Amino acid sequence: MWQAPVTTPSNPHGHASEKQPPRYNPVDFKALTKHRMLPASLKRYAWLSIAAALATILLKGWAWWLTGSVGLLSDALESFVNLAGAMMALAMLSLAALPADQNHAHGHGKAEYFSSAFEGFLILVAAVAISYAAIERLLNPQPLEAVGIGLVVSVVASIINLATSQILMGVGKKYRSITLEADAHHLRTDVWTSAGVIAGVGLVWATGWLWLDPVIALLVAMNIVWTGWQLLHRSAAGLMDVSIPVEDIEAIEAVLDHYRSQGLDFHALRTRQAGSRAFVSLHVLVPGAWTVQQGHDWSERIEADIRQAVPYAHLTTHLEPLEDPLSLADQELDRPAD
Repeated sequence: MWQAPVTTPSNPHGHASEKQPPRYNPVDFKALTKHRMLPASLKRYAWLSIAAALATILLKGWAWWLTGSVGLLSDALESFVNLAGAMMALAMLSLAALPADQNHAHGHGKAEYFSSAFEGFLILVAAVAISYAAIERLLNPQPLEAVGIGLVVSVVASIINLATSQILMGVGKKYRSITLEADAHHLRTDVWTSAGVIAGVGLVWATGWLWLDPVIALLVAMNIVWTGWQLLHRSAAGLMDVSIPVEDIEAIEAVLDHYRSQGLDFHALRTRQAGSRAFVSLHVLVPGAWTVQQGHDWSERIEADIRQAVPYAHLTTHLEPLEDPLSLADQELDRPAD
């Protein structure tokens, strides 16, 4: 866990109201936040996902055409979902990268949740299509053809998806992009799905159990329904202003505890996640005898330490006097009427 840096007041033997922190230096702030800036664009990774989806559609479609396997058809249909999701990701990453404006003062980061939700919805649609094709084949079994080369082609497509998912997951976690993480999770699920289909079709080829092919397709459909549900749930949580991760809140509390030991206090800590950005607000209670400049300097120091602990956070602090009872009346989201 992040450890709060030790600050040394200019008057270590005085009371809290006498502590004089060093004036806040904007240059230090720039150095502190330089590492948390997003790259020029994450869109190139969406283009990578689009290219991978097109390649796997062609390969898996070819594998299905060669074999006639409904299991491989289900795998190919899921790649169309990958393509639609990647195209939506490109659009939403472009929107999320726009700067804040008059109508969107907090930026456009939440656009990423629409991409994730859209991909989750498409996964559910694909599951329905796969189930329909599987049930039809279960009622009307058909022999498979050219299974060997079809499976080889499908394996190549899976390798492409695996490599792409590894890249997207790494970048998504680094820059806290739910769009890239969702795309990576979907591709990784697609890899496991393909592995099951390949094994199942190989078993059908070896045993002649034609009923096994549509059963595998139904299992694929059930598996991707779970993935789709997870994406929809995470997107809904983001749109409902879910709090930032627990470990980040604990890091913030560690910073605040450090300053509590120096005579300050805090309440009304609120956080929310908005795509790759987090918004944090809290009330800072300082001695009422302090000047505005003293309170401001300490607030800037506190904000800088929190940004060091949670680099992607946008901070808003509100100064209040410790001695005023009204300072304790605004801890809830809805302040009672006076």
